[in-house]
Amino acid sequence: MGLVGIIANPAASKDIRRLVAQGRVVPDWEKVNTVRRVMLGLQAVGENQILAMADSSNLVRRAADDPKLAIELEFVDQPPFYSEGDTVRAAAVMAEAGVDCLVTLGGDGTNRAAVAGTRILPMVAISTGTNNVFPTMVEGTLAGLAAGLVAGGRLDLAEVSVSSKIMNVYVDGELRDIALIDVALSKERFVASKAIWDMDTLFEVFLTRAEPASIGLSSIGARLEAVSLADEGGLRYSIADTEESEEEGEVNPSRTVLAPIAPGVVPLVAISSWQRMADNQRYLVEKRDCIVALDGERAFSVNRTQQLEIEVRRDGPPIIDVDLALKVAAAKGLFDLAQGD
Repeated sequence: MGLVGIIANPAASKDIRRLVAQGRVVPDWEKVNTVRRVMLGLQAVGENQILAMADSSNLVRRAADDPKLAIELEFVDQPPFYSEGDTVRAAAVMAEAGVDCLVTLGGDGTNRAAVAGTRILPMVAISTGTNNVFPTMVEGTLAGLAAGLVAGGRLDLAEVSVSSKIMNVYVDGELRDIALIDVALSKERFVASKAIWDMDTLFEVFLTRAEPASIGLSSIGARLEAVSLADEGGLRYSIADTEESEEEGEVNPSRTVLAPIAPGVVPLVAISSWQRMADNQRYLVEKRDCIVALDGERAFSVNRTQQLEIEVRRDGPPIIDVDLALKVAAAKGLFDLAQGD
């Protein structure tokens, strides 16, 4: 029997984009219901041991309160601060505890925090936020079935997963932080509400994935050249400063693309330049005062004396393809009652 970790973020889908765009709010009761369905899926394939992170809304504890569930639920022994650090520490503890598969509920930011804690745990990432590329919209029961089959060793992880990409962000040669999907550089000087939503403030973006069917910075890159999870490297593009160009009498972006940057928000974005990024190569950023945003959220500032470098590497955790996992499981007869019942 395997051990499955669960990290559910109650703050996902509740940022400022609900005010400035048409982003949906995923209420706590829906997250509880999703976690419960994950548990029922796990239980259906015989995986009843769960190690979870405690959260401010008690999502996992409430989900487990169901007469149909007979699971062994434990929580990571750590004092909660109800911040991103809780997820980082919980993921690290889960790896040390021997968790076989980690199920997350949240957005790109939630998963970035989990990966900051550990890069070795196979993940099933369920999207409950906005502008997400790393997690996917997957039904909780199916996610639980796939996670349980992997955790129990009945599926070959290499057959049903792909290693994810990570962007390392260096400041003056030292690793400062990581991102899973995008690093955006903003002309703003304060972190403030964190969430990136105003394209006029951005001047350069780095991507591990440029997905045509995504919303956010990744969708802009996909108009230039699509880059999938399976593709090597990433994409870098610079956003034209049209206001400054108009003042100087020069408005000549190399490309102008139509892209959904937030739910219900589909502007024209002027691109001054772009290029593909190779794996394991550090790309220099022109020195200037700016804010660095990681996976859609402003994280820290740098000044014009500091040197930023961005590097794409394929050394992230294995991401389980739920559809593929269930297809392989069915082909192997793992759902047949004849197997010892």
